[in-house]
Amino acid sequence: MLLLLLLLLQLLLLLQKLLILLLLLLLLLLLLLLLLLLLLLLLLPLLLLLLLLLLLLLLDAAIFT
Repeated sequence: MLLLLLLLLQLLLLLQKLLILLLLLLLLLLLLLLLLLLLLLLLLPLLLLLLLLLLLLLLDAAIFT
């Protein structure tokens, strides 16, 4: 009986370590997602400006031909 309890205890400790590792991985993933979102938000105005410039160039080309 005592042996069984010790085994259960060790299993619980192992599970706890695994849970902590999983939580850390999830936190890292969330941080990466946040960084990607920030990057997108920073790059979005630049992309919009490039699109606007392309549209203006196309309109210029359409008007002059």
